[in-house]
Amino acid sequence: MKRVVVIEGEDASPEAVRPVVELLRSLELAISWEFPPIGAAARASHGSLFPQEARDAIDASDSTLFGSTSGPSGPALMYLRWGKQTYANVRPARWTPGCASPLKDPSGIDFVIVRENLEDMYVRVEGDLETLRPLDLRSPTAGRAVNDMGPGRFALKVITEEATARVTRFACELARTRRAQGHPGHLTIGTKHNMLPASDGYFREVALATAREFPDVAVESFIIDDFARRLIAEPQALDVVLLPNLYGDVMSDAAAGLIGGLGLAPSGCYGDDYAYFESAHGTAPDIAGQNSINPTATLLSGVMMLEHLGFADAASRLRRAVDEVYTSGLSLTIDQGGTASTTAFLDAVAARL
Repeated sequence: MKRVVVIEGEDASPEAVRPVVELLRSLELAISWEFPPIGAAARASHGSLFPQEARDAIDASDSTLFGSTSGPSGPALMYLRWGKQTYANVRPARWTPGCASPLKDPSGIDFVIVRENLEDMYVRVEGDLETLRPLDLRSPTAGRAVNDMGPGRFALKVITEEATARVTRFACELARTRRAQGHPGHLTIGTKHNMLPASDGYFREVALATAREFPDVAVESFIIDDFARRLIAEPQALDVVLLPNLYGDVMSDAAAGLIGGLGLAPSGCYGDDYAYFESAHGTAPDIAGQNSINPTATLLSGVMMLEHLGFADAASRLRRAVDEVYTSGLSLTIDQGGTASTTAFLDAVAARL
């Protein structure tokens, strides 16, 4: 019996998570679904947004299905990422016929972005420039001391060898797995190494060196702005993409735009000992209470979770059912050009199961 913690999130997020969990439950798999107190309800009942009871539930679980947070569930998300060291954020971009892509011909788009998930700009070390004055840092582009540039703020970008090497190994192993499934199985790296040689250049250097441990995986590297152009112009040429944290966050949203929007974009965050799964989109407060949020991203995140937990057959059935709903063009949600509610879409998926 696998144990899965469910965190519904805020605003419209629970409207996607709750019926998705009910659909997953209907598969009658060996999964125990647990709903520990987290967020605003936990603050009311336990005096904490993330009480020890919830932390213990996550630690005892095999995985977590997370909705989206606008703040109250944030401490739990921080624990799932940094506390559980889930360093590889996997964000697939796969177009299915019937999805509302803005491209004239989106056929053949099927790639995965692997985003380093724990460092880069997301170490969130920021502050007032004045605190840097004792370091007497000079800007080679401005040609003067940073503190002579006037009042302002700074943010620290951190790239380490260990974090870069481990996420590169993860991406290379994923490329091998995808090749066995019929995909090209090659790796594309994107960095701004021409302007940031000490940080992005180091990520590229370590990634290329680590990738040599996988001689069967072909590797290419592009400056991130050139990669952005390629993402739009020739997304069918991509397979596994490895990006530092900030670029991965931004480019994966752009990739979702190619296939029809963030409502279709699932995500999984993997570490050596734990993985959790969440939609890539936010909480959509503007449509909260309308039963109109597209649950596909949450549902496909659930598919990724089932694969991770060893329920490959059920995951495959569920993915096929989703594909069939989109291909039919019936029961699609508003963002995909249809009129179906969240629950009506999931009912259509359930009917095809």
